[in-house]
Amino acid sequence: MANDVSNLQLVKKLNRISILNIIREHNTISRQQLARLTGLTPAAITGIIRDLVALGYVIEMGLGKSSGGRRPVKLQFNQDSGYVLGAEITRNNTTLGMVNLGAKPLMIKQYSIDMTDPQRGLALLADEVKKIIIESGVDKKKIFGMGVAYPGLVDISTRVVKRSPNLGKKWRDIPIEKWLQEMIGIRVFVENNSNAAALAEYSFGLGKETKNMAYINLGEGISAGIILNGMLAYGFKGYTGEIGHLVINEDGPLCNCGNNGCLESLYAVPALVRKANNELALYNQKDPLKALWLEKGNVTIEDIIANANEADSYAWKLIRQAGWHIGKGVAAIINVFNPEAIFIGGILTEAGNILLEPLRESVQKHAFPELVREVKIELSSMRRDTGFYGACAVTIRALFEGGVDALLDVY
Repeated sequence: MANDVSNLQLVKKLNRISILNIIREHNTISRQQLARLTGLTPAAITGIIRDLVALGYVIEMGLGKSSGGRRPVKLQFNQDSGYVLGAEITRNNTTLGMVNLGAKPLMIKQYSIDMTDPQRGLALLADEVKKIIIESGVDKKKIFGMGVAYPGLVDISTRVVKRSPNLGKKWRDIPIEKWLQEMIGIRVFVENNSNAAALAEYSFGLGKETKNMAYINLGEGISAGIILNGMLAYGFKGYTGEIGHLVINEDGPLCNCGNNGCLESLYAVPALVRKANNELALYNQKDPLKALWLEKGNVTIEDIIANANEADSYAWKLIRQAGWHIGKGVAAIINVFNPEAIFIGGILTEAGNILLEPLRESVQKHAFPELVREVKIELSSMRRDTGFYGACAVTIRALFEGGVDALLDVY
């Protein structure tokens, strides 16, 4: 008897999850449409909707058009029935904020947090999270989780971060989820930053119409998140997409991973800034970036991008060179995974077509012709904030895969 009751409860929960997710995927939908889509009886649909309305996850939006008989009541997912936090961490900067369950932002803030020491950095992050919660005015019971987009390897079986070449040597086997949950009292979901960004583009951005796509992150590192048949591609341990560690010049500089001449060691943002400051010291031509270097003593990636609009200038050539070589890594993704679309994000995309045009040209040259012919290559719709939205997307996905009960089970 106990097993029968347990099985009935499980079936009811699964039906509730299914109904809620169908409602989320539609702008509005009626009970009759839900019955047709799910095969459940009208009585079962009515009972589930009654529960979801009482819980606040579904709202009734008035009457729809009749196809004969009574006009149906339109149902809609209540995006403001809950909220999630998101954080994208890099070596020196963190993006932190809060969105509703439809990913509409309440606030997004930038913080300068040194993440080279995981214990100290995560403690500082936890302090800022607590401040954000207070500032938002949202009841903590309605904050259902927090996502963290992390620049490194996340073991999908243990949820422990194994390593981050860009954050430093102290990042070995760090249980981010456990530590942050203990510090802030909210469930935490950690994901590789490029995987998270790919999920954001797929869920909320230009990738909504695709089933097979890749997101390329161009920031402190270079990496890819891969969506295949609507699912994140993790591989054996969850380490898929590290295209920044393709060796393109064996005589190149030492990479943080230990190899020489990786794509990332030559054309990620820190490498480009280092290259510019070294070369501008010897650059004798009249040039806007050189003038700025003489004035300041150094230049940043923002300076490089801002001065790249003038054709044949130093910054223009540098960005185009980066785009061309990054295109080789993108071509490798196309050759291996055969996506229908590639979306490019990260701070380097602020250079726009100056970066994108040579990247596309390189892809056309280096990818297998039949594989690349119909691939769409575009800049991400969220540009620099894709990682943040990705952290939020990871949390929302986890919540709704677990269903309503997971939403109510708050730490």
